[in-house]
Amino acid sequence: MQDFMTEQQVAQKISVSLATLRRWRLIQRGPRFIKVGALVRYRPEDLAEWLDVLPSGGGTRQHQDTHLKFASG
Repeated sequence: MQDFMTEQQVAQKISVSLATLRRWRLIQRGPRFIKVGALVRYRPEDLAEWLDVLPSGGGTRQHQDTHLKFASG
């Protein structure tokens, strides 16, 4: 049997509010989730994969320039 995490567990683990996690689901921004009836559950491996692909600080200068270019229009 596979272990699943609740919304509350995921929110606590990544230090965001439950409301933020729910908003991310609505805009398809957060980690993959599954629905079991009305319940929302997360697989630990999906959460780990999502965290692994998030951008992190200290990127290359080229990456920063590209980001600034798009941000300024």
